[in-house]
Amino acid sequence: MDNIDKKIINLLQDNARHPLKFLASKVFLSSPAVSARIDKLEKDGIITGYHAEVDPILLGYHVMAFINMSLDPKQKPQFYPYISGCPNVLECNCVTGVYSMLIKVAFPSTMELDTFVSELQKFGKTETQIVFSTPVKSRGVRI
Repeated sequence: MDNIDKKIINLLQDNARHPLKFLASKVFLSSPAVSARIDKLEKDGIITGYHAEVDPILLGYHVMAFINMSLDPKQKPQFYPYISGCPNVLECNCVTGVYSMLIKVAFPSTMELDTFVSELQKFGKTETQIVFSTPVKSRGVRI
C-alpha cells in the first residue's frame, strides 16, 4: 500500500459516495486506475465495506449506552452467538481489565435497556453507562 492508496482510503472514510472522478482528481490518476486500486484494497481485506451513517435519535433510539460485562471464558461459545443476534447491539468488544466485554447498545427507552441488561446478567456481572452526548463521533482510522 502506497501513499496514493492511503489517500484514497482517507477520502472514502470521509465519504464513501465520492465519485471515482472526484477521487481520481484528488490523487492525480485516471478513474479506471483508482477503481483498480479500490478493487485491490477490497480484495486484500483493507476496505471491508461501505456503510450509511444514520442518526439513531431520528430513528427513535434515544438511549445509547455502554455495558461492561465480566464473562467467564467458558461461556464464550454460548455468548458470542447470543450477542451477535441482538439487533440493539452496535458493537461488542472483548477487552482487558476488570470486565472482559464492552458492549455498545442503542434502545428507544431506558426500560428496554433495563430488560436487555437483565438478560445479559445470565452471562455475568454488568455495569452500564448511559451516554449523555458524543463530542467525537465514530470515525475512520487515519493513515
